[in-house]
Amino acid sequence: MFKDFELSRAFEKIMDKLYGWGEDIILKTPNFLLAIVIFVIFWYIGKYLSHFIKRVLLKKVGQESIKAILARTVFIVTILIGFFTALAILDLDKVLTSVLAGAGVVGLAIGLALQGTLHNTFSGFILSFLPNIQIGDWIVTNNHEGRVIDINLRSVTIMEGDNNAVMIPNSKIIDSPFKNFTGTKRSRITISCGVGYESDLEVVKLVTTNAIEHIFKQNRNEKIEFFYTEFGDSSINYIIRFWTDVKDRRDILEAQSAGIMAIKAAYNTHNINIPFPIRTLDFGKNKFRSETISIRNMK
Repeated sequence: MFKDFELSRAFEKIMDKLYGWGEDIILKTPNFLLAIVIFVIFWYIGKYLSHFIKRVLLKKVGQESIKAILARTVFIVTILIGFFTALAILDLDKVLTSVLAGAGVVGLAIGLALQGTLHNTFSGFILSFLPNIQIGDWIVTNNHEGRVIDINLRSVTIMEGDNNAVMIPNSKIIDSPFKNFTGTKRSRITISCGVGYESDLEVVKLVTTNAIEHIFKQNRNEKIEFFYTEFGDSSINYIIRFWTDVKDRRDILEAQSAGIMAIKAAYNTHNINIPFPIRTLDFGKNKFRSETISIRNMK
C-alpha cells in the first residue's frame, strides 16, 4: 500500500512538471517566434550591410581580400547583435550574462595568444587605406626591394628583381621606413667617376654635363648638378646628378647605364682620361712586393 502511494505521488509530480512545461511553452511560443523573426531580420540586415560596404563604401580599396574581410566582419557583428536581442526577448538573461562572460574570457585568451597576428591584422587595415603603398608599386623596405603584388591582412608580398616572392609581415612595414619609387614620376640619378690629374677640370665638367644633357632632358626647375668630391689615389673623383622618369630599380639601372656610355663616348672624343690602378705582384725568393701603377694618357 505504501509503495502504491509513493508511485502515485511520483506520477503526480511528473505530470505537474509536464503541465508546467506545457504552459511555459504555450506562454512563451509568441516570444520564441518573435525571437526567430528578429534573428532572421538581423541576418538579412547583415547580408545587406556587408554587400553595401563591399560594393559602395570600399570602392577605393584595391585589395579584394581586405574588402571581403571587412564585409564578413560587419556581417558577423550584425548576427551577434541579432542573437543577443533574441535571447533578451526570450527572457534568458542568465544565459545572456553567461554567454557574454564566456565571450569576454575567450576573447581575452585569444587576444593574448594572437598578439602578433592581431598586430599584423590591424596593420593590414591601415595599409589598405594608405595611398603611399599600393599593388604594383616598387618599394624598398626591411632590406628587401621589389614590386608589391599582394596586400592582405597578414603580410605584404613583393616580387624581387630575381623573380622571388618575399612576404613581409604588415607590422614590419608599418613600424619601419620604406621607399616607394613609384610614388613620384621623376627621380634624381647619381653617377660617380674620376678623371686623370692632368685633365682640365673645367673642360671635364662642361663635356660631362653636355653628354648627360644630350640624352636626359631636364624639366622646369630641374638641372644637372656636377661636383668634384675628392683627390683619389689615381684620379680626381666627381659625381653628376640629373633627373629622369623612374618607376622602379630597372629604370634607375637603365638611366645609369645610358649615362655612363654617353660620358665614356664624350671622353673618347675629347681625349679625357679615366685612369685605373694596376697592381703588380713580384714573388721572389723570401720576399713579396706589391706595387700600384697608375696609367694615364700622355699628351
